[in-house]
Amino acid sequence: MKALKSTLIVSVALLFAISCKKNNSPKNNANVSTDVAADMAASAVAANSFGFVSMADNISANAQATSSAGKQSLNSTSSNAAHQACGTTIADSISFSGNNNSVTFDAFYKFSRTLNCNNNNPDNIVTAVTYHGSFDGPRLSSSASGTSSITIAGLSNSATNFTINGSYNRQGSFNSKVGDKTSGSSVVNISVTNVTLTKSPRVITGGTANISISGTVPAGSFSFSGTLVFNGNNQATLTVGTSVYVINLLTGSYTKK
Repeated sequence: MKALKSTLIVSVALLFAISCKKNNSPKNNANVSTDVAADMAASAVAANSFGFVSMADNISANAQATSSAGKQSLNSTSSNAAHQACGTTIADSISFSGNNNSVTFDAFYKFSRTLNCNNNNPDNIVTAVTYHGSFDGPRLSSSASGTSSITIAGLSNSATNFTINGSYNRQGSFNSKVGDKTSGSSVVNISVTNVTLTKSPRVITGGTANISISGTVPAGSFSFSGTLVFNGNNQATLTVGTSVYVINLLTGSYTKK
């Protein structure tokens, strides 16, 4: 009877230990894999899914035109469509659609641009953006909307590069085409720091970003965070947890290290 009691105690202790181990195990982010999170992050950055790179290119093209117009006729009454006076805000918009590298996209951007000057010369442009659109790619499809607040500096003629700081945010629905092929809602927030673009041609050559990816799927909620380092040559290195991906900034495709 004593031996039986001892065995019972050991069994209960073992069961309790297993239960504690199970309860203390890390959550699995509702079965959303790190690769799917990387797909969401890559699409929010890539040019062909109306990501940050697409918006940065548009803003830098406008900054380039404004800088050139400012050099020629700042604060004049010129009819030049690119001209903007110091301290003023101009609203415009752009829509685009097409197919690029197996990704079909359709998007609309609305911009509000404020030109700040130094000694009556263009210095930086603060751009507020609202947008919406959809894309369908090999790994992920999504319908989303978002906002962005970006400051682009380096408008002076002596500056060889533009410098971008600010935020880019996206939220909407997604459908993953890989793994468990889960679907749900997602929110991607990107905070960029000192992203540099050459003026001719306009190519991102450096800078960093912090990225958060969260949302819900039928199995529950998920949340990831990561960092992005812009490497030049239309590439960036994304780190999510312990996983590292090299992203093509034009296509959104990546190689996992």
